[in-house]
Amino acid sequence: MPRSEPDPLAHPLHGEHTSHPVVAYASDNEADSYIEPHNHRRGQLLHATTGVMLVRAAEGSWVVPPGCAVWVPPGVVHDIRMASGPVAMRTVFVEPDLRAGQLWAHCQVIQVTPLLRELVIAAVDLDLDFAPGGREERLLTLILDEIERARPLALHVPMPQHPALLRTCRKFIEEPSQPVSVEAWAEGLHMHPRTLARLFARETGLNLGAWCRQARLLLSVPMLAAGASVLQAALAHGYDSPSAFTAAFRHSFGQTPSALQRSARGSAVAQDAMQGRDGDPA
Repeated sequence: MPRSEPDPLAHPLHGEHTSHPVVAYASDNEADSYIEPHNHRRGQLLHATTGVMLVRAAEGSWVVPPGCAVWVPPGVVHDIRMASGPVAMRTVFVEPDLRAGQLWAHCQVIQVTPLLRELVIAAVDLDLDFAPGGREERLLTLILDEIERARPLALHVPMPQHPALLRTCRKFIEEPSQPVSVEAWAEGLHMHPRTLARLFARETGLNLGAWCRQARLLLSVPMLAAGASVLQAALAHGYDSPSAFTAAFRHSFGQTPSALQRSARGSAVAQDAMQGRDGDPA
Protein backbone atom coordinates (compact mmCIF):
# COMPACT_ATOMS: atom_id res chain seq x y z
CA MET A 1 0.00 0.00 0.00
CA PRO A 2 1.69 3.25 -1.11
CA ARG A 3 2.30 5.98 1.45
CA SER A 4 1.57 9.66 0.97
CA GLU A 5 3.21 12.69 2.54
CA PRO A 6 1.60 14.00 5.75
CA ASP A 7 -0.83 16.87 5.25
CA PRO A 8 0.48 19.76 7.40
CA LEU A 9 -2.84 21.62 7.17
CA ALA A 10 -5.02 18.76 8.36
CA HIS A 11 -6.55 18.90 11.81
CA PRO A 12 -5.45 15.95 14.00
CA LEU A 13 -9.03 15.27 15.07
CA HIS A 14 -9.91 14.71 11.43
CA GLY A 15 -7.62 11.70 11.24
CA GLU A 16 -5.66 13.08 8.29
CA HIS A 17 -2.38 13.83 10.03
CA THR A 18 -0.70 10.52 9.18
CA SER A 19 1.31 9.48 6.14
CA HIS A 20 -0.60 6.19 5.95
CA PRO A 21 -3.23 6.22 3.18
CA VAL A 22 -5.87 4.62 5.43
CA VAL A 23 -6.45 5.52 9.07
CA ALA A 24 -9.27 4.95 11.58
CA TYR A 25 -10.25 6.84 14.70
CA ALA A 26 -13.01 6.82 17.31
CA SER A 27 -15.20 9.51 18.82
CA ASP A 28 -18.10 9.24 21.25
CA ASN A 29 -20.88 11.78 20.81
CA GLU A 30 -23.70 12.79 23.11
CA ALA A 31 -27.36 12.43 22.18
CA ASP A 32 -28.69 15.24 19.97
CA SER A 33 -25.17 16.62 19.43
CA TYR A 34 -24.28 18.28 16.15
CA ILE A 35 -21.13 18.46 14.02
CA GLU A 36 -21.23 21.60 11.88
CA PRO A 37 -20.68 21.59 8.10
CA HIS A 38 -17.12 20.65 7.16
CA ASN A 39 -15.21 18.56 4.64
CA HIS A 40 -12.13 16.37 4.47
CA ARG A 41 -9.31 16.00 2.00
CA ARG A 42 -9.72 12.24 2.26
CA GLY A 43 -12.74 10.04 1.65
CA GLN A 44 -14.53 9.12 4.86
CA LEU A 45 -16.48 6.08 6.01
CA LEU A 46 -18.72 6.94 8.99
CA HIS A 47 -19.96 4.03 11.08
CA ALA A 48 -21.70 4.09 14.46
CA THR A 49 -21.24 0.95 16.53
CA THR A 50 -24.15 2.27 18.60
CA GLY A 51 -26.64 5.02 17.88
CA VAL A 52 -28.06 6.64 14.75
CA MET A 53 -26.66 9.51 12.66
CA LEU A 54 -28.28 11.83 10.13
CA VAL A 55 -25.70 13.02 7.58
CA ARG A 56 -26.56 15.93 5.28
CA ALA A 57 -24.83 17.30 2.19
CA ALA A 58 -25.90 19.48 -0.73
CA GLU A 59 -27.17 16.50 -2.71
CA GLY A 60 -29.34 15.07 0.05
CA SER A 61 -29.66 13.50 3.49
CA TRP A 62 -28.67 10.02 4.65
CA VAL A 63 -29.86 8.16 7.72
CA VAL A 64 -27.24 5.80 9.17
CA PRO A 65 -28.84 3.26 11.53
CA PRO A 66 -27.10 0.41 13.38
CA GLY A 67 -25.39 -2.05 11.06
CA CYS A 68 -24.77 0.59 8.39
CA ALA A 69 -22.18 3.19 7.42
CA VAL A 70 -22.10 6.12 5.02
CA TRP A 71 -19.31 6.80 2.55
CA VAL A 72 -18.55 10.53 2.08
CA PRO A 73 -16.24 11.26 -0.89
CA PRO A 74 -13.24 13.60 -0.56
CA GLY A 75 -14.10 17.28 -0.40
CA VAL A 76 -17.86 16.89 0.11
CA VAL A 77 -19.20 19.39 2.66
CA HIS A 78 -21.47 17.64 5.16
CA ASP A 79 -22.84 17.94 8.66
CA ILE A 80 -23.82 15.24 11.16
CA ARG A 81 -26.69 15.17 13.63
CA MET A 82 -26.79 12.52 16.35
CA ALA A 83 -30.20 11.05 17.17
CA SER A 84 -31.73 11.03 20.65
CA GLY A 85 -29.25 8.45 21.93
CA PRO A 86 -25.44 8.54 22.29
CA VAL A 87 -23.44 7.68 19.18
CA ALA A 88 -20.17 5.73 19.23
CA MET A 89 -18.70 6.88 15.92
CA ARG A 90 -15.91 4.98 14.20
CA THR A 91 -14.40 6.67 11.15
CA VAL A 92 -12.10 5.41 8.39
CA PHE A 93 -10.27 7.97 6.23
CA VAL A 94 -9.02 6.94 2.78
CA GLU A 95 -6.59 8.82 0.52
CA PRO A 96 -8.41 10.31 -2.53
CA ASP A 97 -6.36 8.42 -5.13
CA LEU A 98 -6.67 5.05 -3.38
CA ARG A 99 -8.98 2.59 -5.17
CA ALA A 100 -9.82 5.37 -7.63
CA GLY A 101 -12.96 4.53 -9.60
CA GLN A 102 -13.81 1.64 -7.27
CA LEU A 103 -15.27 3.62 -4.35
CA TRP A 104 -18.34 5.79 -4.78
CA ALA A 105 -18.11 9.31 -6.21
CA HIS A 106 -21.22 10.29 -4.22
CA CYS A 107 -22.40 9.79 -0.65
CA GLN A 108 -23.63 6.24 -0.17
CA VAL A 109 -25.00 4.24 2.77
CA ILE A 110 -23.70 0.67 2.88
CA GLN A 111 -24.42 -2.40 4.94
CA VAL A 112 -21.67 -3.13 7.47
CA THR A 113 -20.91 -6.83 7.71
CA PRO A 114 -19.77 -8.29 11.04
CA LEU A 115 -16.28 -8.65 9.53
CA LEU A 116 -16.09 -4.99 8.45
CA ARG A 117 -17.37 -3.85 11.84
CA GLU A 118 -14.68 -5.78 13.72
CA LEU A 119 -11.96 -4.65 11.30
CA VAL A 120 -12.87 -1.00 11.84
CA ILE A 121 -12.93 -1.44 15.62
CA ALA A 122 -9.51 -3.10 15.47
CA ALA A 123 -8.11 -0.38 13.18
CA VAL A 124 -9.00 2.33 15.68
CA ASP A 125 -6.42 0.89 18.10
CA LEU A 126 -3.55 0.68 15.60
CA ASP A 127 -0.37 2.64 16.26
CA LEU A 128 -0.16 5.33 13.58
CA ASP A 129 3.60 4.82 13.30
CA PHE A 130 3.45 1.20 12.17
CA ALA A 131 5.98 -0.07 9.64
CA PRO A 132 4.78 -0.95 6.12
CA GLY A 133 4.24 -4.55 5.09
CA GLY A 134 2.99 -5.86 8.43
CA ARG A 135 -0.29 -6.93 10.03
CA GLU A 136 -1.51 -3.34 10.33
CA GLU A 137 -1.24 -2.70 6.60
CA ARG A 138 -2.96 -5.99 5.77
CA LEU A 139 -5.82 -5.13 8.13
CA LEU A 140 -6.34 -1.72 6.52
CA THR A 141 -6.19 -3.21 3.03
CA LEU A 142 -8.87 -5.71 4.04
CA ILE A 143 -11.07 -2.83 5.24
CA LEU A 144 -10.88 -1.34 1.74
CA ASP A 145 -11.77 -4.71 0.22
CA GLU A 146 -14.81 -4.99 2.50
CA ILE A 147 -15.95 -1.43 1.75
CA GLU A 148 -15.73 -2.14 -1.98
CA ARG A 149 -17.87 -5.27 -1.78
CA ALA A 150 -20.41 -3.85 0.71
CA ARG A 151 -24.06 -3.81 -0.29
CA PRO A 152 -25.36 -0.28 -1.06
CA LEU A 153 -28.59 0.68 0.72
CA ALA A 154 -31.22 3.19 -0.42
CA LEU A 155 -31.21 5.24 2.79
CA HIS A 156 -31.12 8.55 0.96
CA VAL A 157 -33.42 11.54 0.53
CA PRO A 158 -32.34 13.50 -2.58
CA MET A 159 -32.58 17.27 -2.14
CA PRO A 160 -33.42 19.74 -4.93
CA GLN A 161 -31.11 22.56 -5.96
CA HIS A 162 -33.93 25.01 -6.75
CA PRO A 163 -33.68 27.50 -3.82
CA ALA A 164 -37.38 27.94 -3.02
CA LEU A 165 -38.13 24.24 -3.43
CA LEU A 166 -35.13 23.36 -1.27
CA ARG A 167 -36.46 25.59 1.52
CA THR A 168 -39.86 23.90 1.32
CA CYS A 169 -38.29 20.43 1.42
CA ARG A 170 -36.20 21.35 4.45
CA LYS A 171 -39.30 22.68 6.21
CA PHE A 172 -41.03 19.36 5.55
CA ILE A 173 -38.07 17.43 6.97
CA GLU A 174 -38.38 19.50 10.14
CA GLU A 175 -42.12 18.69 10.37
CA PRO A 176 -42.68 15.34 8.62
CA SER A 177 -46.14 14.84 10.14
CA GLN A 178 -47.62 17.69 8.10
CA PRO A 179 -50.09 16.75 5.32
CA VAL A 180 -48.75 16.97 1.78
CA SER A 181 -50.31 17.72 -1.59
CA VAL A 182 -48.91 19.01 -4.86
CA GLU A 183 -51.59 21.69 -4.88
CA ALA A 184 -50.67 23.05 -1.43
CA TRP A 185 -46.95 23.06 -2.17
CA ALA A 186 -47.55 24.69 -5.57
CA GLU A 187 -49.62 27.45 -3.95
CA GLY A 188 -46.87 28.13 -1.41
CA LEU A 189 -44.29 28.29 -4.19
CA HIS A 190 -46.52 30.39 -6.49
CA MET A 191 -46.41 27.73 -9.20
CA HIS A 192 -48.95 25.79 -11.21
CA PRO A 193 -49.23 22.22 -9.82
CA ARG A 194 -48.07 20.73 -13.12
CA THR A 195 -45.05 23.03 -13.16
CA LEU A 196 -44.16 21.95 -9.63
CA ALA A 197 -44.61 18.27 -10.48
CA ARG A 198 -42.23 18.54 -13.43
CA LEU A 199 -39.72 20.60 -11.45
CA PHE A 200 -39.77 18.22 -8.49
CA ALA A 201 -39.21 15.16 -10.67
CA ARG A 202 -36.38 16.87 -12.56
CA GLU A 203 -34.66 18.05 -9.36
CA THR A 204 -34.99 14.89 -7.24
CA GLY A 205 -35.77 12.02 -9.60
CA LEU A 206 -38.95 11.29 -7.59
CA ASN A 207 -42.51 12.55 -7.56
CA LEU A 208 -43.59 14.53 -4.50
CA GLY A 209 -45.52 11.66 -2.90
CA ALA A 210 -42.64 9.19 -3.24
CA TRP A 211 -40.15 11.75 -1.93
CA CYS A 212 -42.23 12.56 1.14
CA ARG A 213 -42.79 8.86 1.84
CA GLN A 214 -39.07 8.13 1.63
CA ALA A 215 -38.21 11.13 3.80
CA ARG A 216 -40.75 10.16 6.45
CA LEU A 217 -39.53 6.59 6.65
CA LEU A 218 -35.87 7.57 6.85
CA LEU A 219 -36.56 10.20 9.50
CA SER A 220 -38.43 7.63 11.58
CA VAL A 221 -35.34 5.41 11.93
CA PRO A 222 -33.57 7.46 14.64
CA MET A 223 -36.81 7.71 16.63
CA LEU A 224 -37.39 3.95 16.45
CA ALA A 225 -33.78 3.18 17.33
CA ALA A 226 -34.10 5.44 20.39
CA GLY A 227 -36.96 3.28 21.69
CA ALA A 228 -40.16 5.01 20.54
CA SER A 229 -43.13 2.74 19.90
CA VAL A 230 -44.19 1.97 16.33
CA LEU A 231 -47.40 3.93 16.95
CA GLN A 232 -45.47 6.98 18.15
CA ALA A 233 -43.14 6.86 15.14
CA ALA A 234 -46.06 6.40 12.74
CA LEU A 235 -48.02 9.38 14.05
CA ALA A 236 -44.93 11.61 14.23
CA HIS A 237 -44.22 10.94 10.56
CA GLY A 238 -47.62 11.43 8.98
CA TYR A 239 -49.12 7.93 9.13
CA ASP A 240 -52.64 7.36 10.44
CA SER A 241 -51.99 3.82 11.66
CA PRO A 242 -49.04 1.65 12.72
CA SER A 243 -50.08 -1.03 10.21
CA ALA A 244 -49.78 1.35 7.23
CA PHE A 245 -46.45 2.61 8.57
CA THR A 246 -45.14 -0.93 9.09
CA ALA A 247 -46.15 -1.99 5.56
CA ALA A 248 -44.39 1.02 4.00
CA PHE A 249 -41.32 0.51 6.19
CA ARG A 250 -41.03 -3.16 5.25
CA HIS A 251 -41.46 -2.36 1.56
CA SER A 252 -38.66 0.23 1.64
CA PHE A 253 -36.18 -1.39 4.02
CA GLY A 254 -36.92 -5.11 3.82
CA GLN A 255 -37.61 -5.36 7.55
CA THR A 256 -40.26 -4.21 9.99
CA PRO A 257 -39.79 -1.31 12.43
CA SER A 258 -39.76 -3.85 15.28
CA ALA A 259 -36.94 -5.79 13.61
CA LEU A 260 -34.88 -2.62 13.31
CA GLN A 261 -35.45 -1.90 17.00
CA ARG A 262 -34.26 -5.39 17.93
CA SER A 263 -31.12 -4.82 15.84
CA ALA A 264 -30.48 -1.49 17.57
CA ARG A 265 -30.89 -3.05 21.01
CA GLY A 266 -28.59 -5.91 20.03
CA SER A 267 -25.87 -3.49 18.93
CA ALA A 268 -26.12 -1.61 22.21
CA VAL A 269 -25.98 -4.79 24.28
CA ALA A 270 -22.94 -6.04 22.34
CA GLN A 271 -21.16 -2.71 22.82
CA ASP A 272 -21.92 -2.72 26.55
CA ALA A 273 -20.59 -6.26 26.81
CA MET A 274 -17.36 -5.32 25.03
CA GLN A 275 -16.88 -2.30 27.29
CA GLY A 276 -17.51 -4.44 30.34
CA ARG A 277 -15.05 -7.06 29.18
CA ASP A 278 -12.36 -4.49 28.43
CA GLY A 279 -12.91 -2.41 31.56
CA ASP A 280 -11.73 -2.91 35.11
CA PRO A 281 -13.44 -5.69 37.05
CA ALA A 282 -16.23 -4.57 39.35
